[in-house]
Amino acid sequence: MSADFKQTLWKAADKLRAQMDAAEYKHILLGLIFLKYISDTFVKQQNKIREMVSDPNSDYFISEEPAEYAEELEERDYYTQDNVFWVPQEARWEALRAKAKQPDIGSMIDNAMSAIENENNSLRGKLDKRFGRAQLSQGVLGELIDLISTIGFADKYNSSDLLGEVYEYFLGQFASAEGKKGGQFYTPSHVVKTLVAVLSPHSGRVYDPCCGSGGMFVQSEEFVKAHGGRVDDISIYGQESNPTTWRLAAMNLAIRGFSADLGKEPADTFARDQFPDLKFDYIMANPPFNISDWGGEKYEGDTRWKFGRPPIGNANYAWLQHMLWKLRPGGQAGVVLANGSMSSNTGGEGQIREAMVRGDVVEVMVALPGQLFLNTQIPVCLWFLTNDKTMNGRDRRGETLFIDARQLGTMETRVLKVFTDEDISKIQETVQSWKIGEEYEDIAGFCKSASLDEIEKSGFVLTPGRYVGAEKHLDDSLSFKDKISGLLSDFKSLKDESSRLDHLIFEQLKVFDQ
Repeated sequence: MSADFKQTLWKAADKLRAQMDAAEYKHILLGLIFLKYISDTFVKQQNKIREMVSDPNSDYFISEEPAEYAEELEERDYYTQDNVFWVPQEARWEALRAKAKQPDIGSMIDNAMSAIENENNSLRGKLDKRFGRAQLSQGVLGELIDLISTIGFADKYNSSDLLGEVYEYFLGQFASAEGKKGGQFYTPSHVVKTLVAVLSPHSGRVYDPCCGSGGMFVQSEEFVKAHGGRVDDISIYGQESNPTTWRLAAMNLAIRGFSADLGKEPADTFARDQFPDLKFDYIMANPPFNISDWGGEKYEGDTRWKFGRPPIGNANYAWLQHMLWKLRPGGQAGVVLANGSMSSNTGGEGQIREAMVRGDVVEVMVALPGQLFLNTQIPVCLWFLTNDKTMNGRDRRGETLFIDARQLGTMETRVLKVFTDEDISKIQETVQSWKIGEEYEDIAGFCKSASLDEIEKSGFVLTPGRYVGAEKHLDDSLSFKDKISGLLSDFKSLKDESSRLDHLIFEQLKVFDQ
């Protein structure tokens, strides 16, 4: 899908926002997109059924007369057997669109959401019903319905891919509009892709203990499909404490036809683990950075704190240890955290980090460049953890790989940097070659495989820059005198060019002065 289409759609929708807070408007707009999607997929399935029952050559043929097969089009089993959500007639998009200009359209949408929940167990309690009480100007909801009606009719797009892209784009735009909220940040898809590429989840259970809107799961499923696997090979589990974000994740995954277990309710991961008896093959997460109000005082003797009790004022090491505790033997975790987590000694974090290194659970550390996030300039890093370095490659016990990726990335805008597929592949291939022990070598300024002794000498600080050293410059053959001579020559050329341009500008200005 062209970026222009998404941008045009966003600009049109954002014009209608008026004075409503972005956090509130997000759920209105994305809720409507979800409603449009499930209605589209229902109609698509209905057209398929219509072709089956009206084709004389079909095993399901009933009649060529629409009146004689009309009842069959409303036969629920035809939809549920193909994992298509059942949408009652009054909740279908065109029915709502026909009433879009009525003053009580908000209440009608709420009723439609309730009807869909009642007919589909997997969506029960997960759809937002705030349209009737939304503080939107008269007619705005109707305009939004008309706007969203323009999505999904292009034959060349798979509707779930199209709406999935719109959904992802809008989530990113809202993240930028909302700004920082209590340490929670929307994770850019290219950062998620980096986590997924390194972990390579082909089969087994995938878990995100703070899943937000479900971006980690979307990229995991896309990875499996891109590598020729079946999405059924991985099982998705997530937990989210914010009720509206929890619902957003359910809709985000449903839009793509992904099945996921997000727990019975939105809940605090530390206080009410929704999967207390499960261990996972892969864990990937972007926890809220440096969060202080996580209730740390309540967990003094918690079994999860194998490497030391996390400080009450910062949850970073609580998240890391929770994830280690949730790994099955040989499981792997990838976590986005603020850079301070690699070196902080506040509240005993240094001792926990030392215990983790000595316990051989820290596998790879990656320093990322700045300006990757839409709504925070906090520099971040990636932690890759495992509880068994003899699995998923050669025996790597006593070794940790450090990657300094701060020089990678391309400026997409004046303030936002993105990782290209080549950047992601460079990190992924470096980790993979190190794991299997083939064609890996330390590269000054980029990567270094460090021993426990080397990490101990650095005081158990895990900042990659301490280990990879400075990048080697290829041409060191020139003498200092020659280098200075070359620089002076360059400086003279630039000065001459500057004088030429000054003269040119002066002559042009004289023309206007006459």
